[in-house]
Amino acid sequence: MSVMSGADHLHIVTSDDISPGRIRTGKLMIWGSAALMALVALAQLGQSLGWWNAGFTTWRPTLYAYCLWATAVCWAQVLIRGEQGKRTLFVLPAALFVISLTVFPLLFGLIIAFSSWNLSSPDGRQFNGVANLVQMWNDPFYWNAMGNMVWYVLVILVEYAIAFSLALLLNSQIRARKFFRVAFLLPLMLSPVAVSWMVGKSMLEARFGPISRLARALGIDNPSFFESPWMAKATIMILDAWTFIPFMMIMLLAGLQSIPKELTEAAKVDGAKGWKAFWEITFPLMLPVSITAILIRIIFKLKLADIVINVTSGGPGGATDTVTSFIFREYRERSNVGYGTMLAMVYLVLIVIFMTVLMKWAARFARPQT
Repeated sequence: MSVMSGADHLHIVTSDDISPGRIRTGKLMIWGSAALMALVALAQLGQSLGWWNAGFTTWRPTLYAYCLWATAVCWAQVLIRGEQGKRTLFVLPAALFVISLTVFPLLFGLIIAFSSWNLSSPDGRQFNGVANLVQMWNDPFYWNAMGNMVWYVLVILVEYAIAFSLALLLNSQIRARKFFRVAFLLPLMLSPVAVSWMVGKSMLEARFGPISRLARALGIDNPSFFESPWMAKATIMILDAWTFIPFMMIMLLAGLQSIPKELTEAAKVDGAKGWKAFWEITFPLMLPVSITAILIRIIFKLKLADIVINVTSGGPGGATDTVTSFIFREYRERSNVGYGTMLAMVYLVLIVIFMTVLMKWAARFARPQT
């Protein structure tokens, strides 16, 4: 009886308990708050573009309107859906918060991208339409940085071959295997900024660097790793590869250790040894891990900037420039916020398109082999 009396006091709101008036109230809250947020955002957008003066000094009114709309949406879920709406509240506020952290900066960036805004100019930000796009299209330094990125991405295939070789070595029965695993991971523990200063600025310094002194001792006159364009680009590639090859190596090593030993033993019984066993058994089984490691490495490579900025600043003559380092200099050296933001937005769109196509193409090879 006590259990039954306790159950009588438990009331769960179902769809039959939700009145039409309650549903209308919930929908009115959603659409009313959405209309208010749209009006406030439109007023501030028009003011930022110079179409009218709404009297807003910051974008806080739009933020407050968004918070009001988000609260109304959460409240309306309970009014309209009852118990299901209460369950939605476990996820919906977090989703709305994440949206606010992505959508608002993106919209603000788009506004800046279509504006002429130089921090050294007393005129402030002025809307200039597609002028930044035209300037980007005619900017040879930007397209030079794009061309450099092609070479930086292609060299990932060489990095993958080296990482795979090291993973195979560390997966074999060699002496001091645990020591070498830790030693090969040391570059990954260093930040790219530390690598650029410790190796690029110190060890490779043309006059007093130990590597340059060793080169002179071997008979090489005036050794310099950053004077010629091809040598500077190759040195940047080596520094970046030395930092991130251990990342690919550890992923490939984990994949190798997950291969059942029965397969390799059966291959040896069938006469598949050495290169034949690797090409017919190990490599097909490692394709999913290999593609994942390469895709993640490409994402990191597309963001390459810190080593270039600290070591060469894009020189000589833009030979080592990446798109990210070029955009950084537009902000820092030229204070060209509007044009730099346009370059960043275009680069973001190109990355999304490139990675989407690449992932769809790689999906057919990433399925586990049986």
